[in-house]
Amino acid sequence: MSAADIDAYLAAVPEPKKSTLEEMRRRILAIVPGAEQKISYQMPAFAVRGKVVAGFAAFKNHLAFLPHSGRVLSQLDRELTGFVRTLSSLHFAIDQPLSEELIAKLIEAKMRVLEGDGEWQRPE
Repeated sequence: MSAADIDAYLAAVPEPKKSTLEEMRRRILAIVPGAEQKISYQMPAFAVRGKVVAGFAAFKNHLAFLPHSGRVLSQLDRELTGFVRTLSSLHFAIDQPLSEELIAKLIEAKMRVLEGDGEWQRPE
């Protein structure tokens, strides 16, 4: 699996969802530029050191950010006020990507989960 697989996934997504997810991809890669791009559970995912730290998907009436852990979103209750979410899925509008700042917080929370709540520095 590779970036080409994410390209193929996005090619099948109608507008405006496609453009929004393409921007999400750019923002994720700005935060973790060396992330491996792949498909996980039939959805685009981004891995660091072999572990998925972020993903996204298109659904009928919304888009979703997927941290691939049920322990991430609860760490950011204040930042996620107003968003619809499940234990492991953050829903957002089909025409408005999440901010880079929020994506960074979500990825940092996932890295803390992966590293036993240790500190993870955002790559520069």
